[in-house]
Amino acid sequence: MNLVVGTIIVVASVLGGFAALGGNLSVLWQPFELVIIGGAALGAFIIANPRRVIQDTGGVLRQLFGGTKHKRDDYLELLGLLYTLLRTARTRGMLSLERDIERPEDSQIFQQFPGVMRHPRAIRFITDYLRLISLGAERGHEIESLMDEELATLSKDMHRVSKSLHTVAEGLPALGIVAAVLGMIKTMAAISAPPDVLGHMIGGALVGTFLGVLLSYGFLGPLAGAAHRLRDEEVKYFQCIKAGLAAYVHGSAPAICVEHARKMLYAEVQPSFHEVEEVTTAASGRLGERQKAA
Repeated sequence: MNLVVGTIIVVASVLGGFAALGGNLSVLWQPFELVIIGGAALGAFIIANPRRVIQDTGGVLRQLFGGTKHKRDDYLELLGLLYTLLRTARTRGMLSLERDIERPEDSQIFQQFPGVMRHPRAIRFITDYLRLISLGAERGHEIESLMDEELATLSKDMHRVSKSLHTVAEGLPALGIVAAVLGMIKTMAAISAPPDVLGHMIGGALVGTFLGVLLSYGFLGPLAGAAHRLRDEEVKYFQCIKAGLAAYVHGSAPAICVEHARKMLYAEVQPSFHEVEEVTTAASGRLGERQKAA
């Protein structure tokens, strides 16, 4: 929604201001200038990036139009899963989670949290470190250090799209100059034309510079910033998991581990203490029922 509203404001402000100054909007209609700038920018983007980043860019753009990926309820579900796993490990031992860790898609615990199951990379992150904890929980600082290293790599990987878009945005003004120079070459080739024709051609050539600057600072630059924010939110999802697991390997009780994870979240998506308490109480009830059934 913000993306659409912001785009409308930019277009309305620029074109409306130009028209209010007495400018002729038809002069700005230079489709071939746009082809030169947009085509060169697209080609440079393809040259500079591997196929995975190019494909991922399309996914990021779709997400931007869809809004925030992880909402408050998503984090409540994640905290509920962490509590259930850590409470089970504390009361019944890590070996009781062996089957759940090896095949989370068949696990009764993981199946209770379908929202988290829609994020395979997050599930892999959780199960990998639960497996490591089961192998050497007494060396918690090493596990936490390994999580930090993986999160640093994950962050770089997730931000490759926004970095690539930002690089293209920085190059758009220069590509606008290229379009303007080509327009001036065309104008100089017709130097014997009447002044009104030359004036129109010079104006059209300068539109290239205008488009390059506008596309850079009015559209693609902010779009790269929005992509960076979106990926920051995704990294925060993993940082939340890391905080809970790190607290557990340092000996904290499951409820305290979940509180560590909750405190990692941004204010707009951070559940309240009482909301988390309701989730953990419900999880404790389900665990009790499973133990009685066993």
